[in-house]
Amino acid sequence: MSMGRSIITLLAILACCLQLGIAQQQQVQLIKLSERVFEVKGGRGATGGVVVGHEAVLLIDTKMDQTSVEQTLAAVRGITDRPIRYLVNTHSDGDHTAGNRYMPTGITIISHQNCRKELFLPGRDGRPSQWADPKMAEFIPSITFSEGLDMHLGTTKVELRYFGIGHTTGDIVVYIPQDQIAFIGDQVFVGRTPLIHAYKGGSSLQQVKTLERMLAGLPDARTFCSGHAELVNRDAIMQYIEAMRTRHQKVRQLIKEGQSLDQIKASFPTDQAALIEIIWNELYSGQ
Repeated sequence: MSMGRSIITLLAILACCLQLGIAQQQQVQLIKLSERVFEVKGGRGATGGVVVGHEAVLLIDTKMDQTSVEQTLAAVRGITDRPIRYLVNTHSDGDHTAGNRYMPTGITIISHQNCRKELFLPGRDGRPSQWADPKMAEFIPSITFSEGLDMHLGTTKVELRYFGIGHTTGDIVVYIPQDQIAFIGDQVFVGRTPLIHAYKGGSSLQQVKTLERMLAGLPDARTFCSGHAELVNRDAIMQYIEAMRTRHQKVRQLIKEGQSLDQIKASFPTDQAALIEIIWNELYSGQ
């Protein structure tokens, strides 16, 4: 075999391996948390959820592409023949909402009122929102709320609760009290640097208060499902709060010492630079 053919063959093998790896990565799976509640793992996009009621199914967040959404719907059909009637978006980020457009016809989409507003904001790069296209209208939340909304899927109660600003201004908690399980979107990151969308109005200072209100407002919640972390308990969330508060205290002290933003950022791990700049901006703006 010539050198040229060897290279072509090797590239073909590598391409096949890459495609196989992507396919495996994108495969959606339902992880059973209780008789009625499942996590939606895998695919392109954040971790979501499924609540199977006596009369209907509620989805929590969608993936980012049609393949991942179709895999999600197929997985749901594999555990129940009850219709998927409701979709709750925990917040406006694309890895939680882009798949709305691939949902079954007639599904009711619900979110916090701020989440709906944020869908129409320009992107971080300034580009106009895709949601402004009239063709996207049916995939935008049609029911919104300000503080809370109770849903009843037969005998299964689902509480939608808003505790305040954090990752964005529109993050909500989807709580299933019968199972003491809460889906919290991107309010908590574990094993990676927290992400605050300041361009959407998110705030790390407010997030600390919001998470404290969440724990106080859901005293019986035991399991918390995050969009980008494994399952966490109350202790893990309290540790997250304390770690964020420690960052605030350190940045505040370094500002008092007269250090510049670059000097302050250099005092933290490099992967936290963006977060530290956000905290610096919040402190200087008087939040």
